[in-house]
Amino acid sequence: MRGVEQIPWLYDACCALCERFGLARWRRWLVGGAEGRILDVGCGTGRNLPLYPSGARVVGLEPSAETLARARRRAPATLLIQGDAQALPFRGGVFDTVVSGLVFCSVPDPARGLAEVRRVLKPGGALRMLEHVRATGRLKGRLQDRWQPAWTRLTGGCRWNRDTEAAVERAGFVIEAEGRRARGDLRRFVARPRG
Repeated sequence: MRGVEQIPWLYDACCALCERFGLARWRRWLVGGAEGRILDVGCGTGRNLPLYPSGARVVGLEPSAETLARARRRAPATLLIQGDAQALPFRGGVFDTVVSGLVFCSVPDPARGLAEVRRVLKPGGALRMLEHVRATGRLKGRLQDRWQPAWTRLTGGCRWNRDTEAAVERAGFVIEAEGRRARGDLRRFVARPRG
């Protein structure tokens, strides 16, 4: 069954609604600090792509051909590649910044995907991430856990109860305190490879 994430027009409509209620500001933060050669992993329908400054060296990666076609219409000058976050088609150490906006909730093996992100980052590079995560409140967290299977089917892969920050740290990144924000179940932060 296809979920919301695999129906580009429906996904865009849902995102547009969320952006009216504050997500747009978080997206601008997400791309605003990206520097150098940038990988927008899981670029989806390309909602981040027009927000990069002109002249930014951005490569967008997305597994779905249909979704990538919509991103191409949104950012025709951006290099867009069909591919998987768990097997990035790039040699190691080629990106200064990796941007991930609402992606790792849907990556089947986040540890493998984060290891790939770490591999393609240059030394001193940055992972800029915006993600929705497991609720910190006990009741809401339990509800997320209980409804996880239905939610994953409805959305086409999203696992809304992941602790993505902990996964990033386990993957060998250090999350910087500056810029780290939490609002409800949304998190945004910059992480750098440890050591």
